[in-house]
Amino acid sequence: MSKVMEREELLVVRALHDAQMRRDAVPDVAAARVERVGPVVRQTTPGPGWNGVLWSDLDEGTADAAIAAQVAFFAARGGTGAGTEFEWKWYSHDRPADLGERLRAAGFVPEPAETLLVARAADLAALPVEPPEGITLRVVKDAAGVELMMEVHHRAFGTERPSIRETLLRLLRDEPGTVEAVVAMAGDEPVSAARMEMRPGSSFAGLWGGGTDPRWRGRGIYRLLVAHRARVAAERGIEYLQVDASDDSRPILERLGFGVLGVTVPYVWRG
Repeated sequence: MSKVMEREELLVVRALHDAQMRRDAVPDVAAARVERVGPVVRQTTPGPGWNGVLWSDLDEGTADAAIAAQVAFFAARGGTGAGTEFEWKWYSHDRPADLGERLRAAGFVPEPAETLLVARAADLAALPVEPPEGITLRVVKDAAGVELMMEVHHRAFGTERPSIRETLLRLLRDEPGTVEAVVAMAGDEPVSAARMEMRPGSSFAGLWGGGTDPRWRGRGIYRLLVAHRARVAAERGIEYLQVDASDDSRPILERLGFGVLGVTVPYVWRG
């Protein structure tokens, strides 16, 4: 296990995360656009992809108007065929304190809360992790690998996420250096999968989509995928790994040395 950062360092890292990954974020795919409109930073993506609010600087007097303005903006996009659904990415230290309640009052639906965790990539890269017996790792390079990931995603989470498929295909085609996707194979069967997204110039690499077929959980495969991505990040000089962790993955990550920066909730508006 790597050493968990002390509270003072975690606060510094949280401020850095707010700056790089939210306030001054770069698009998660080349086709997307990130723009600051007054007190709000948002991303829009043509076609399938992530759309939403990344950061805001609001108070009790400005929050409702800012929320209404973003609802109006994304609703208008629906008339262009781009779709109206978008996400307001809320963090527990965002202002005002009742921002979540204001979003619900405006028609947003909260998805399950996740814990924002962070660790030093170099620390996790040094962890001694061996593949469980019978497991090999396949780095995803093409559409066939993406389909293996989608198969695991369906088994692990019971959902279909075409936007994730499209984002992965787009990144592998247009920006292969910004993503590291990997599938754990038991023979010819995909049993676990995850990806890491790395934006140029950022101190953070995001670990996303980690999931394991329920029949294969508890064997150390998830830990293996974390260690693999940590090594890739460390080799590229990326300082931190960040995860929006579910209640299932949080205990594993904390045992590996991740520290808590806060809680995040995706508030979704569907029109």
